[in-house]
Amino acid sequence: MPIATVNPANGETLKTYEAMDEQEIERRLQLAEATFRTYRTTTFDERARLLHRAADLLEEDQQDIARVMTTEMGKPIQQARAEAAKCAKAMRWYADHAEELLADEEPAAFDVKDSGASRVRVRYRPLGPVLAVMPWNFPLWQVIRFAAPALMAGNVGLLKHASNVPQTALYLEDLFHRAGFTEGTFQTLLIGSGAVDELLRDERVKAATLTGSEPAGRAVASTAGEMIKKTVLELGGSDPFVVMPSADIDRAAEVAVTARVQNNGQSCIAAKRFIVHTDVYDAFAERFTAGMKALKVGDPMADDTEVGPLASEQGLRDVEELVDDAVRSGAQVLCGGERPDGPGWYYTPSILAGITREMRIHREEAFGPVATLYRAADLDEAVLIANDSPFGLSSNVWTRDEEEVDRFVRDLEAGGVFFNGMTASHPAFPFGGVKRSGYGRELSGHGIREFCNITTVWHGA
Repeated sequence: MPIATVNPANGETLKTYEAMDEQEIERRLQLAEATFRTYRTTTFDERARLLHRAADLLEEDQQDIARVMTTEMGKPIQQARAEAAKCAKAMRWYADHAEELLADEEPAAFDVKDSGASRVRVRYRPLGPVLAVMPWNFPLWQVIRFAAPALMAGNVGLLKHASNVPQTALYLEDLFHRAGFTEGTFQTLLIGSGAVDELLRDERVKAATLTGSEPAGRAVASTAGEMIKKTVLELGGSDPFVVMPSADIDRAAEVAVTARVQNNGQSCIAAKRFIVHTDVYDAFAERFTAGMKALKVGDPMADDTEVGPLASEQGLRDVEELVDDAVRSGAQVLCGGERPDGPGWYYTPSILAGITREMRIHREEAFGPVATLYRAADLDEAVLIANDSPFGLSSNVWTRDEEEVDRFVRDLEAGGVFFNGMTASHPAFPFGGVKRSGYGRELSGHGIREFCNITTVWHGA
């Protein structure tokens, strides 16, 4: 895949880049290793000062970088602005809380005495250069939620971004440099996916994090495992959105629309499978369908656009194939189910009902504005349908019954359960999944400790 900016609204190639050669990659690896030796000794106050400065600059750049993101991958411009603002918030959160999150821990006095020590501490120390392999769908946020905690922990970052968002990738490197971080603290590597394996095998790269597809995750995990290196993987998702009879159906249907089409439906944590109790199925389906039909699809640069194009022509074909397969197998199209006329990689917001286990869309992630609708006879069947997926990233449940809340928390196979609202990530809360959605956690204290050497410090009596 070429490293290029291709506008998904019209298919026009705007800018292309040459991949870095071996000499440039080697120079940057040497720089990362050398920079880590000194950066690891900086204080939390110094790191926080630099990260706050980066957040300030990002806010100043908000309008411009939003237009770059929209141009490169097609998200509606208002969502692009919101993404930039969210990144600044996360940077400030880690700048303000990292020292507390990584403070030395002391075991209970009884355990210290029992060990024969006069003092025992647990200290969190940085690992070194961390490779981040990042996707195009949230081209700022995915990187910042790795970079902010990694840099505050004293690590240095190497970014291999998706090849269709090179301008965003280069902006991120420039942002940290302008904020005052030394040159080797955060570097963007303009390379193809084929170069990742060799990077992972380099002894100077100490760990890796990947957000992306299941095949990409398997490849990174395989090589990292061979090299005995820590990885964090955030892979696909096919999140359930369960609606029970006690729910506010109007509100649930309204949120369901946003939950499905956020980022043009190209979000791992977007709700994709809508599982509705039979008692409220018809009412929900009617409202949900009306809401999806009412969405404005169009130019992602327009402030009133709610759904823009998919990021690539291949992505559009993938969605079409999933829908066509389901329809051939008997699924009913409640709305959409086609690409509109005109240029660009658009797909009409769609709802498919009558889904069966034989359909590909039941097992595979639909990365576009396509929802699948299921009818459940009771809570037990709702849980069975929700868990009948290879993925387990997050989940949404709409109920006012506390006993049902307890059951869903106990039984849903997911890294998060969101009640009466839409799944969202926040710097203070851990984010990640189970099953084929990956392992490890980003954000919160759990995220910042993922790439730390958790060190026992023992003093004799």
